[in-house]
Amino acid sequence: MSEQQSVTQQTPLSSSAVLRRLALIGAVVFAAALAFAYAGGWLAPGRLTPARMVTALSGRGGNPLGHRRNHSKGACFTGVFDANGAASRFSVAPMLATGHYAVVGRFAIAVGDPDALDLTGRVKSMAIRIVAPDGQEWRSGMNSSPVFVVSNPRDFYDLTLAQDVDPTTGKADPTAVKRFFTVHPQSASFAKWAQTADWTVSWADQDYNSLNAFRFVDAVGNSHIVRWSMKATIQPTPVSHDALAGMRPNFLERDLNNRLAQGPLTWHLIVTFAAPEDPSNDATKAWPSGRQEIDVGTLVVENAVAEADGPCRDLNYDPTILPAGIAVSDDPLLPARSAAYAKSFDLRTAEFADYPRTAPHAGDRR
Repeated sequence: MSEQQSVTQQTPLSSSAVLRRLALIGAVVFAAALAFAYAGGWLAPGRLTPARMVTALSGRGGNPLGHRRNHSKGACFTGVFDANGAASRFSVAPMLATGHYAVVGRFAIAVGDPDALDLTGRVKSMAIRIVAPDGQEWRSGMNSSPVFVVSNPRDFYDLTLAQDVDPTTGKADPTAVKRFFTVHPQSASFAKWAQTADWTVSWADQDYNSLNAFRFVDAVGNSHIVRWSMKATIQPTPVSHDALAGMRPNFLERDLNNRLAQGPLTWHLIVTFAAPEDPSNDATKAWPSGRQEIDVGTLVVENAVAEADGPCRDLNYDPTILPAGIAVSDDPLLPARSAAYAKSFDLRTAEFADYPRTAPHAGDRR
């Protein structure tokens, strides 16, 4: 090192240089704080965040502490998925190759109260996690409705607010829900289904639909827009809603246990392929009949377990957890669902300490 270099390194910084460095450090810290504040929604009170969505879901009555904020009431099941290999030419997903794959699933109703009466659940749901031998997973949350009620997260948030329960009456304001559907004509198809579809006393006789579109990716990288459905093998038995009101509480779980005591329950997994003109980003729109469909295997439900200590309790059925060969589409509901599910999971696992249930299993935030 030369004498000139040594002198240069030992020369103290001028006051202006010190100020410039401090200003740079301050700018970096401010930028980080700004980003954190934005992510938290503090700088944009109108911006929809996962926390705001989950808070809205928590405000629909009942006591969801320690439970999912949506589809709060349910039961776990275990079984297998018997893949027939028919989808292998469209997707390299390992659990679509011919074979038998373990499943942990959950039946539920779309309510925010884990103690709700079963007759309040207009939408029934099935969630599944299929695990391949190499550890890859396919998680899917499916509903009994043929379409979803909204096409984007903001509208779902507004609908959730419209369903807030008045603590003085214990009920939501029916005029608020009516106003929502009046100004959201894209929700008409769901509303028609909700008003006219048959009620039943069982999870076992329902079809369950992905509603969102996804992409199957084949061995050469070609992408195929798809939706899927679990088609029941049991014919539904319609009952009136008035008849449901006269039944004992928790009739869905009792029916499930009674049926499984007689043997396994089965569904066929049907994959529907979109035509070029079919929307992949709007879950309120059904694809026309006549689209290509393939039966890719059979779900066999073997056992049901109460959720309090069941294997589904600590699973997050995030629909964006997918194996190689299945990918998300451009549907804006998918990333929103993933973020809200994660927030709900974090809340309910943190609440276990104050909730009178057994200690949680090793959590799975994904």
